[in-house]
Amino acid sequence: MISNICCIGAGFVGGPTMAVIADRCPSVKVTVVDINSERINAWNNSDLSKLPVYEPGLDQVIERARNRNLFFSIDVKSAIASADMVFISVNTPTKTQGLGAGKASDLRWVEACARQVASFAKGHTIVVEKSTLPVRTAEVIQNILKAAQDASKNKTSSSTFSVLSNPEFLAEGTAVKDLEAPDRVLIGGDNKDAIESLVSIYRNWVPENKILRTNIWSSELAKLTANAFLAQRISSINSIGALCEATGADIREVARAIGTDSRIGSKFLEAGPGFGGSCFKKDILNLVYLSRYFGLPEVADFWEEVVKLNTWHQQRISSIIVKKLFGTLSGKRIAILGFAFKANTNDTRESSAIQIGKDLLDEGANLAIHDPKVDPNQIEKDLGLQQVNKDEFERISNNNYGSWSFFNEASKACSSADAVLILTEWYQYSQINWDEIALEMRKPAWVFDARSIVDSDKVVNAGLNFWRVGDGA
Repeated sequence: MISNICCIGAGFVGGPTMAVIADRCPSVKVTVVDINSERINAWNNSDLSKLPVYEPGLDQVIERARNRNLFFSIDVKSAIASADMVFISVNTPTKTQGLGAGKASDLRWVEACARQVASFAKGHTIVVEKSTLPVRTAEVIQNILKAAQDASKNKTSSSTFSVLSNPEFLAEGTAVKDLEAPDRVLIGGDNKDAIESLVSIYRNWVPENKILRTNIWSSELAKLTANAFLAQRISSINSIGALCEATGADIREVARAIGTDSRIGSKFLEAGPGFGGSCFKKDILNLVYLSRYFGLPEVADFWEEVVKLNTWHQQRISSIIVKKLFGTLSGKRIAILGFAFKANTNDTRESSAIQIGKDLLDEGANLAIHDPKVDPNQIEKDLGLQQVNKDEFERISNNNYGSWSFFNEASKACSSADAVLILTEWYQYSQINWDEIALEMRKPAWVFDARSIVDSDKVVNAGLNFWRVGDGA
């Protein structure tokens, strides 16, 4: 019976997942550990509005479980030593150099975690892969743990291990809902007792028919495949959106027509600025790398085109903005509404706003950026450019380098702007009073709606030019 869980990694997956497990399993002690003390301090902050991860409903779960049976700590050694089950939920970014650079996952943190478990664990420990990992990563973990297990046989106290794969299928912005009422829970492994131990945790709130058991390799590949299929739908609908703009069709009408086909369904058929987040691009590139490694170049080429089309689509939006604003953005003010990769999250990883923002800065634009949840310091890291203070930003005229500044109010970001670009589908942006905004913009002014959330009639009636993704009107 599992009574003590440790999770290594207090990020977008580890924090919410362990919070829900603790909330639904009050008899189980759950400790989330991380070497980032600043992040752990944020999880322990008494002000729940300052949690490091923003997810609707997460603050309420944390309030119920924290300091009851949910704890956040930097004491990795003690947490592992006392745990019956250890989840590995650390970042696995794409490698930037060496073999497989640009496609393969960088597993240095996973390996480091495995070595920590091997060093500190006592008795029998079930190790659970929670990070999104390439197929056969479990083999790496098993080899490290087996070496530790063999070495411990010569000691008075021996450690044994079982390894499971339990990939997350969370959509940021609805993560708490996805955890509390999942479509499925996937558990892969070759040790039946270990599998059933993890099943016993989820069974506290997940129906038995939604708990799927597979071998460990199928579990790892299923996660990559699910994300690849979803990303493929986004690239597909955006490619048709470009065709709609060229032919006079409306992507929303096309999507509605094909979405009613029961074989296709309506999900992930909204045209937008392209897919982002921590998983889609990374997981597709993993599939590309694996396919080439196993001698399947045609399969690799197929999936690689999904990523290429996504990048092309983002650059296409940047190009449209330049063309509509008379071929130059030098010295022009562009209001960017939304920097998170999607609404209801503060995550900016692979956000379309990063690529599009950099494109516009390269054209000499001055970006007035607003997002209700993203920290300006994160935007600074993503753009690789320090923001200028408000006074200097307001004085900037023509320049060749571009600049940006963060605004706490969307209306202030739009003031004196030549164009407004909506990149995140925050609800508040759909409620903007365009009559008021238009009075403060420099004419002729444009509104570029990359999320199809704005009432076009209200924009046009306010005297503004309007462009919407996938709209050929």
